[in-house]
Amino acid sequence: MADLAPAREGAAPPPALSVDEAQDLAARHGLRVLGERPPLAQYLRDLWRRRSFLWTLSRAESYAVHEANALGQLWSVLNPALLIGSYYLIFGLLLSTRGNIENFVGFLSIGVVMFAFTSAVVTRGARAITGRLGLVRTLHFPRAILPMSVTLSELFASLAGFGLLFVLMFATGEPAQWKWLLFPVAVALQAITLLGLALITARLVNMSADIANFVPVTVRLLRYISGVFFPVAHYVKGAPALVQDALTLQPFALMLTTSRQALLSGQPVVVTDWVVMLGWAVVTVAVGLVVFWRAEARYGLV
Repeated sequence: MADLAPAREGAAPPPALSVDEAQDLAARHGLRVLGERPPLAQYLRDLWRRRSFLWTLSRAESYAVHEANALGQLWSVLNPALLIGSYYLIFGLLLSTRGNIENFVGFLSIGVVMFAFTSAVVTRGARAITGRLGLVRTLHFPRAILPMSVTLSELFASLAGFGLLFVLMFATGEPAQWKWLLFPVAVALQAITLLGLALITARLVNMSADIANFVPVTVRLLRYISGVFFPVAHYVKGAPALVQDALTLQPFALMLTTSRQALLSGQPVVVTDWVVMLGWAVVTVAVGLVVFWRAEARYGLV
């Protein structure tokens, strides 16, 4: 071995690659310049290749939410149950906002649980980049993974609340019926729409941290115009048709409407509502991906 050392020291260095040869070699092995925005198609392929990272990150974040509490994951059921009880006392008994709803407990429960999912994704999704700058600056991966992980982790965290809804449906006398099978579809459409919003707000907050201060205010406003506590259609009957459509067909109201149509026997399935909600989901996530991707090279720089 000692005889080989001088030979190594005196060996000629490997031939240098030209710029074109180096770029061709990097392209063959899937390497890119750091901070460079890849083409959109390549970006989507990169997201798919890192789906196991997305899954693991989302599961870990979902579990960590209640890990430090003495009751642990039981809070994922207790939180929505306590909210439903307190909101029923205020809006069901004191203010009597039930309108013409027969099963107001079921109506309110769906609104509380589904909007909690919305609120969590919108609030956390806005800070998906700025709240994880250490991860962004340390590892190289498509940054859209972060808003996606927020949406997926909150979906995991909401599963117990979704299960609670079925228990409450039986408890309030709702019969099991075929349209309950539409509830996972309603959840999927809501999650896709929220993902698009998380992508958009994450880029906006990355541009200006001040925008994050408007998110809680916006969420509080949405809580009332989406119909969590009362049927929106009932309270806008006297308004012009354009106002009625604007309030009942906006995505945050439809997220609750489609879920209620799936679970409550007193609310028939309206195909138009589901088609419009599907349109919101497709358009929002498509726009969100493009808007977020266009700033890919700038995340973590400030």
